Amino acid sequence: MVMEHSLSRRLFGLGGLAGAVVVSARQGFAADDTAKAPAPNEDAPKERTFCYVGGYTKHGPPGGNGDGITVFEMDRKTGALTSLMTFTDIASPSYIALSPDHRLLYAVSEINDFDTTHSGAVTAFSIDHSTGALTKLNTVASGGADPAHLSVHPSGRYVFVANYTGGTVAVFHVLADGSLGRRTELIHNTGPRMPDRAADNPPGNYAVSDHSSAHPHMVKSDPTGKYVLVMDAGLDRVYVWALNLQTGKLTPAAVPFTPMTPGSAPRHFEFGESGKKLYLLCEQDSKVVVADFDPQSGKISPVQTVSSVTAHFRGSTLAAGILLSPDERFLYVSNRLGDSLAVFQVAKDGGLTLVDEIWMHADYGRSLMFDPSGSYLYVANQRSDSITSFRVDKTTGKISFTWDFTPVGSPTCFEFITVPVS
Repeated sequence: MVMEHSLSRRLFGLGGLAGAVVVSARQGFAADDTAKAPAPNEDAPKERTFCYVGGYTKHGPPGGNGDGITVFEMDRKTGALTSLMTFTDIASPSYIALSPDHRLLYAVSEINDFDTTHSGAVTAFSIDHSTGALTKLNTVASGGADPAHLSVHPSGRYVFVANYTGGTVAVFHVLADGSLGRRTELIHNTGPRMPDRAADNPPGNYAVSDHSSAHPHMVKSDPTGKYVLVMDAGLDRVYVWALNLQTGKLTPAAVPFTPMTPGSAPRHFEFGESGKKLYLLCEQDSKVVVADFDPQSGKISPVQTVSSVTAHFRGSTLAAGILLSPDERFLYVSNRLGDSLAVFQVAKDGGLTLVDEIWMHADYGRSLMFDPSGSYLYVANQRSDSITSFRVDKTTGKISFTWDFTPVGSPTCFEFITVPVS
């Protein structure tokens, strides 16, 4: 493990001061007087919030300016992020995910030369809640080139990995100490060649998505943990598998996949808490598809498609991140190239209405993430080498720029934890 720390230390000479207080008390109080303990500091923080940021390093196909996984502490009043340390012994950790108990963190290395099979890698870490520091537990081959996403099953027993260039989805068993054990599944989907651009692109969009083969871009279970969904940006499909919790094997659902608009490149998704509403983001045509999800059968039924850019927009853009507010009243989408953030109001039936689109104040925004309180929205801006933050109006859903820029090389993803101060 390699850590770069920037922690300050202050030493207090309390010995002599304590003696002076004792003498004063003996001289100034009557026999029945009792010296009172100092009142507790009501302003002392009872909790700390750590923010983990991953991104691209020089080692990786895209090439980046990052150094590894940087640990920040968040000022809970202002939203400002202060860098504490960076775990540097990892290549291009472009996506990270926490265990359900927030004691473990997992990271992909979006590379293609981890071993002789041209695989990427996955690393497991333990988290020191007193300092936020990461300790590497182990690293294993991801089962395919350039893993772009990973997630942890709600039980904490399995880690799912989407190998973008390799075209595979892998499942890993989690051992008792949180390290990664055996690979229990590896699936490689196939399908017909899809168009590089979608017919319903925004006007003037010259950006293309790679449809040369299968490109799994996200893998995650539904809230119940019964099904595992994969967004395949190369085949323009959303796959659904049932997970055997005992063996870690995947079995196709009754409807094994749902086709999306040809060329649309389905990228990421968000589930409503009930698990019955699903929001599917397609990067190429910058569309959000609202769908009903049947938790019993795993069937996906699209009901609405909306654009993440306004009708006034012209030019190239690719949608990137999608985020549902904690109360599920608003949905947010980042648009790369167009450098905007879309704000949708969510109706009672789950339908979306675009209510605002604002400038990202940076370039090529990727992942979006709320702080644990839901008061601030953060954006990882890959090409600007910065994190920008926005204050959230929880009543209207609208966001306002804080004018706070946090420098970090080629950021792409976040995770937050809040821990008690002992």
